[in-house]
Amino acid sequence: RVQLVESGGGSVQAGGSLRLSCAASGYIYSSYCMGWFRQAPGKEREGVAAIDSDGTTSYADSVKGRFTAPQDNAKNTLYLQMNSLKPEDTAMYYCAALDGCSMTAIQALGVMGPFWDYWGQGTQVTVSS
Repeated sequence: RVQLVESGGGSVQAGGSLRLSCAASGYIYSSYCMGWFRQAPGKEREGVAAIDSDGTTSYADSVKGRFTAPQDNAKNTLYLQMNSLKPEDTAMYYCAALDGCSMTAIQALGVMGPFWDYWGQGTQVTVSS
């Protein structure tokens, strides 16, 4: 069974940076998509970044130019590098994986939660003014 564990969240001032990690255990044997999502209190879940089975990455307009989502296959880890953080970035951040994924990255970015096979427990990011 595949398990995803997020880490790296915390509290920072606006303009600061955080690097989130999503460590995967177990195996995904077929083509897959990976993604980062976030949800703030009282808000809808939002796709932040998604990577399709070809390795193409798509980002939400709200984070373009500030966030990147590199992968380190040797460490079996997906990262979310968050720079120039804003108070509106405050949310619980989750990573997810979808096995047998044939979507493009931009499609995966907006897919509903039940379509993803695996979810991490989340890590809290708080950005103060």
